[in-house]
Amino acid sequence: MRIAKVWVFPILRILIFVAIAAALVKLAFFAVPAAGDDTVAVPTGELVEPQVAVAVGTITNDVVVDATVVADPATPVPATLAGTVTGVDVVKGQAVAAGDRLATLRSETPQEPLVAADGTVTERKPIVKTAVITAPVAGTVTSVAVIKDQTVVVGDAVAQVAPPTFHVTGSLAAAQLYRLVSRPTEGSVSITGGPAPFPCTALSVGGSPAAPTGTDGGADATSTPAGDSSGQSVSCVVPGDVTVFGGLAAKLTIPAGVATDVLTVPLTAVEGAAGKGVVSVVGADGSAEKREVTLGINDGTTVEVTDGLAEGDLVLEFVPGAAAAPQGDCVDPATGADLCS
Repeated sequence: MRIAKVWVFPILRILIFVAIAAALVKLAFFAVPAAGDDTVAVPTGELVEPQVAVAVGTITNDVVVDATVVADPATPVPATLAGTVTGVDVVKGQAVAAGDRLATLRSETPQEPLVAADGTVTERKPIVKTAVITAPVAGTVTSVAVIKDQTVVVGDAVAQVAPPTFHVTGSLAAAQLYRLVSRPTEGSVSITGGPAPFPCTALSVGGSPAAPTGTDGGADATSTPAGDSSGQSVSCVVPGDVTVFGGLAAKLTIPAGVATDVLTVPLTAVEGAAGKGVVSVVGADGSAEKREVTLGINDGTTVEVTDGLAEGDLVLEFVPGAAAAPQGDCVDPATGADLCS
């Protein structure tokens, strides 16, 4: 029995396992089809590019810009008379109203004496002029550039007055500039933790984004506008009855048009996003043909097609050969840009 336990039974178990393994290998790789069975396994899957139908919809083109609240810069107040400063009436940091006196200037212009026919010489008094320099706007005196008895010429800065007003400024990326088919004159500003969204007037677009600057004295320092520094600046005026502070981060929403009941396709389907574009139209036989289309406004995701397509036409959802569209949190809701690349 000891020999059987040590040698016979283990050898039998090994033989059984080998037999099972051989049977499985034969079934897997060397099975012979049954007689009369001529079925051949072929691939049945087919790779089909995603397609989308041209549909009628509404596009709301609101361009959202990361912006910053900035204090309006101080206004230099120039001397209007060449002469001597006889009095300075303000100090740095003082609040003034429009028209308040900042300084007084005086000039004396000598006159040639009068010589009568009989040779009598009469001295004449010099011509004396005075000028009162006043604040052009209400605000805070951020600097005083003169002292009493100082000589000045016309145009020299006497003081600077910073108004208690603010504007919102940011930077538009190139893709956002293309979305501004029209140039609105008003936007809407929202500040986290601040007042309710408020209208921002005198909207202007153009020029390079402002560099970081500051104001002298008590006024709030301005800060660099948020956004892409390679774009163009956009700014608008904060209403005087809205309380804000320099340096606050804000969102500036620019309403750039609404198109209702228009033909729309995803932006991913169009090569190009403004003016003219090219889409791949799917024919009845499944082949794709490139077609030029005329584009209207877009909201960063969907674009209006004004010519070149009809409702119900099928187009490829993605431009052939284009990079995969970003998904989820990788998409910038304002521009549709990939934030994760």
